Amino acid sequence: MTAVFRFWIAHQRELMTLLGEHVFLVAVSTLVAVAIGVPLGIFASRRPTLASPFVAIANVVQTVPSLAMFGFLLPVPLIGGVGARAALAVLVLYGLLPIVRSTIVGITGIDKSVREAGVAMGMTASELLRQVELPLATPAIVAGIRVAAVVGVGSATIAAAIGAGGLGQYIYRGLSMVDSTVILAGAIPAALLAVAVDGGLLLLERRLSSRRRMGWPAPVAASLAILVLAGSAALAVRSPHAIVVGSKNFTEQLILGEIVAQAIERDTGLPVQRRLNLGGTLICDRALLNGDIDVYVEYTGTALTAIFHRPASNDPSTVMGTVRDLYAASGRSVLPGLGYDNTFAVLVRGADARTRRLRTIDDAAPFTPGWRAGFGPEFLDRPDGYAGLVKTYGLRFRTEPSAMDLTLSYRALAAGEVDLIAGDATAGLIKALDLVQLEDNRRYFPPYEAVPVARSATLLRYPSVKRSLEALAGRITAADMREMNYAADAGHEDPAAVARRFLDRLRQ
Repeated sequence: MTAVFRFWIAHQRELMTLLGEHVFLVAVSTLVAVAIGVPLGIFASRRPTLASPFVAIANVVQTVPSLAMFGFLLPVPLIGGVGARAALAVLVLYGLLPIVRSTIVGITGIDKSVREAGVAMGMTASELLRQVELPLATPAIVAGIRVAAVVGVGSATIAAAIGAGGLGQYIYRGLSMVDSTVILAGAIPAALLAVAVDGGLLLLERRLSSRRRMGWPAPVAASLAILVLAGSAALAVRSPHAIVVGSKNFTEQLILGEIVAQAIERDTGLPVQRRLNLGGTLICDRALLNGDIDVYVEYTGTALTAIFHRPASNDPSTVMGTVRDLYAASGRSVLPGLGYDNTFAVLVRGADARTRRLRTIDDAAPFTPGWRAGFGPEFLDRPDGYAGLVKTYGLRFRTEPSAMDLTLSYRALAAGEVDLIAGDATAGLIKALDLVQLEDNRRYFPPYEAVPVARSATLLRYPSVKRSLEALAGRITAADMREMNYAADAGHEDPAAVARRFLDRLRQ
């Protein structure tokens, strides 16, 4: 815990920003869910047959895993893409069911004699709803809001995978670095926030249960107050003219994202917003295409095969030219390469390589029928990944390969849980965990030159950003990248600090 406290103190400004973003997501989504769910619950209590399809849809939504739901919404116009907009849409959907159900239970549970007394007093249906039914159902409705808000706190951590901010940023960053301190730095505040929200709404629920006269306006007023405060906090940390820098969800990308962001800040003086640790290649690509981010670092071979679905090529200049033209056709520009090629690295344990004298992938092929393999989900699906690799080298594994997080696969290999993985040639954990990269002697993998890719409109509007990115051309070697990855993965240094030190050295 001491390390976690030190991390919080060192990152207190960032922590408060992420906490504010988290509260904003939960408060706004819960309020919208209340605005939709309570009327729907009232309607369902009056017309259960007509409302049943809507309740059924809300039930189905609850069964869809959060990360899958974020993925489903990526291509949806208006509410999709990356960022807070898509996250709010998902959180609202998850919050609907408990609010609808609790509203139905609260209204249908009212004693018939109470309604009859209201009718006997001459109340209209709307007066009966406002003055009798909603006040009596309010404790039950608040119980549903309480469940929805707590679910929202947990689901909002996953929203960091699509660049929506919040405390999940620390959790994903810690997972990519396999750093428990950073994971706890996000998980503990998220858990405390859930407890605080649950406890506060539980007290409100009990108070309403004992004082029925308090009525329905009280929780609405409380929700509005939370919304105003959270919205003000969120607006305070957002800049309408910021350059938005994105990255994928592994250590090297976090460092490159920070290098790009810090270089732009230093060279241009423009505000920079970071949306790092996005879910993967296709999420970053869609974010750039939709204008949710302005720039991120891609790899030429990945762009050629995974994004544009073109056949692989082993000629770096051909790949670069093809990728540049394809990006240009969609309003995006490829900047000069950073200076290194981060190809896929087929890795085995150092002890196995030395004992069995393994130097190339062909050398390892005869042993694979007795081996287990582990690959990242993206590598298993992409055209330059698993299927082509096993076909090219005739690899046959003991079981179907396990799908696992890329960073965790290094440690799984070192621990003997798998015997062969595909990592990054510049990964710092290769050295830290005594792993050996096998030579791609049949040249299966295309070149993967690291290049900044930016929205052309952004570069035209801010020429200084283009000059800043061009100044990084050829300045990062494979050895530099390995050293920085090692500092983050093995030394558990903050990627922002690693990037800052590199830029300081670069500009001395």
